[in-house]
Amino acid sequence: MNIQSLRPISRRAVLRGAGACLALPWLEAMLPCRAAVAAAPQVVPRMGMFYFGTGMNMRQFYPEGLGPDAALSRILKPLEAHRGKFTVLSGTQLEHGGGHDGAYPFSTSIAAGEKQSVSPDQLVAEWHGKQTRFPSLQFSVKRGTGFGSQALATISWNRQGVPLAAENDPKQIFDQLFRPNDAAQQAGQSVEFRQRQSVLDAVLSDAKQLGRQVSQADRRQLDQYFNSIREVEQSLRREIDWADRPKPEPSRTGMGEFEKAVSPEGNGDFLYDNYAKLMYDLIALAFQTDSTRVITYVVRTELAGGVYPEFGVSKGYHELTHHGNDPKNLEELAKVDTIYMGHWKYFLDRLSSINDGDGTLLDHTMLGFSSGMGIGHSKDTLPTVLSGGGGLGIRHQTHLRLKDDTPLASLWQTMIEKMGVEVDQPFQDSTGSIGEIVG
Repeated sequence: MNIQSLRPISRRAVLRGAGACLALPWLEAMLPCRAAVAAAPQVVPRMGMFYFGTGMNMRQFYPEGLGPDAALSRILKPLEAHRGKFTVLSGTQLEHGGGHDGAYPFSTSIAAGEKQSVSPDQLVAEWHGKQTRFPSLQFSVKRGTGFGSQALATISWNRQGVPLAAENDPKQIFDQLFRPNDAAQQAGQSVEFRQRQSVLDAVLSDAKQLGRQVSQADRRQLDQYFNSIREVEQSLRREIDWADRPKPEPSRTGMGEFEKAVSPEGNGDFLYDNYAKLMYDLIALAFQTDSTRVITYVVRTELAGGVYPEFGVSKGYHELTHHGNDPKNLEELAKVDTIYMGHWKYFLDRLSSINDGDGTLLDHTMLGFSSGMGIGHSKDTLPTVLSGGGGLGIRHQTHLRLKDDTPLASLWQTMIEKMGVEVDQPFQDSTGSIGEIVG
């Protein structure tokens, strides 16, 4: 059969039958006919930012030696199978980190109590979110924002400096991503969307008319108001555009039961090992189905939580970080950190197992994690790691020693630029992208 004689298939094509729909993977037939034979699949980049509250036991975190052959530490040993797919970055700092307010400046470099600015994930979402059902997704071990407390539940901020709420329930996330609405819900949703749109149009018209009658100071206030309305309008327009498109129904082979999942704030028997794997599975599915290309996840908040009964340690995570050089506290802290890295290994395994174009999902996804503090609640010596992205031009070195006090923002700038998004210079307090790991 002559491939050039075939009509191209839409990238959004789905298979339908028996009331279900199945999203198609990338196919040659999705390319224009003349390009189908020679062209390689288009690389779709993805990006994730992950926050581990209250630091880690940095005495047993950094690899021994530098470069690709550096010997992994006890905490990082679970990642050995992915050597060549990650880089530990020592030398990073968060100028306004340390203490227990580190989640606030984590993605913006702006101290707690000051007006925040747009976070890196939202800069990327403004560009890539035009092509996906969800511009970005915010996940956390705690629902909401936690704004005003030290246990901040989100690291995402919009252009007005408003924190974006996170979801912590695997079942709710799964339903949001993949559960189709029935006919009655779709019909009601369509009417509701259009009613809301007409109300917004009227409000915007009235506000613009008012703008001609007020002072310059009031005009600035109104401009801020217009920006908020525009954000709602864009969100509403997106809902309308996507309302009639079927949600994907991906394969869940080897994954847990999302319908029976228990969130940390829910009732029933909660097992963190199951929860962690479900959350990482959901991130993998969201990226695989191109439901979004940008995700943030607060894996552990400051102060509260972080340790669960099955971990088999004697104290909460925060209490362990106040170790007082007690060997038992330091041992238990390293034990907990190793458990978290075991879950991270599971996540990398999952992404590596999913074919994506000319590589794997891990090849086309950059995942950056760190914390708002190092050991001893310091603002430096952070547990910073970049994983994945080899197909996007990231050249991993296992352990890279940066200049002392390199701002964490330099990692975010590197990831943003590899997502193909230009950033204003200077970017936050960054000293520039990390040239040693970009090809």
